Amino acid sequence: MKTNAKEFDEIARTIFWPLYPVVAGQMLARCGRSAGACLDIGCGGGYLGLELARRSLFHLRMLDQSSQMLEIAQANLTASGLSGRGEVILAGVEAMPLPEASIDLAISRGSIFFWPDLAAAFKEIWRVLAPGGLAQVGGGFGSAAIREAIGDKMRARNGGDDKWRAMVRRNLGPETRQKFTEALDEAGVAGAEIIDSEEEGLWVVLRKPA
Repeated sequence: MKTNAKEFDEIARTIFWPLYPVVAGQMLARCGRSAGACLDIGCGGGYLGLELARRSLFHLRMLDQSSQMLEIAQANLTASGLSGRGEVILAGVEAMPLPEASIDLAISRGSIFFWPDLAAAFKEIWRVLAPGGLAQVGGGFGSAAIREAIGDKMRARNGGDDKWRAMVRRNLGPETRQKFTEALDEAGVAGAEIIDSEEEGLWVVLRKPA
């Protein structure tokens, strides 16, 4: 699916803005560490990864298969003053140009719904995770209140059409959870956990043994 990078980014940095600090905080708390290498998969403009980097000492790698989105992410990285602690990588999740066991925290919000081969993606994320590392990938808004507020803004933006909420219900619904479960089984990834919460959203959490 072709993405209009400028339109996508405009929504991400305005309407979606309130979710990034909350989700970044939840991810850091679940990870239980504040330094190492962090990978933001399907980073878009990099807003979630950059918020996480501001709250920690992680070195940030922002990966996306869209060169247009990475141009925006690089500009945001430079503007944030964190360019010495980050870089952008042009690649898809199924074949990441990263060494085995090189990532301490892998994150992704929203892009998982566009991954064509979930099992291959989970295998690849597991491959790059370092011992003791954690991955949290999926979709959520930090809280139900933030999700509803964003939904109201998206409905207004779409001229009263609530198609965005319908998409969110589909993405975070039981059929998607079943797809995640089946892909994890196919990938043979050990110790996977699925978070399915009205507040946090729908996430796959992988913890690699130390």
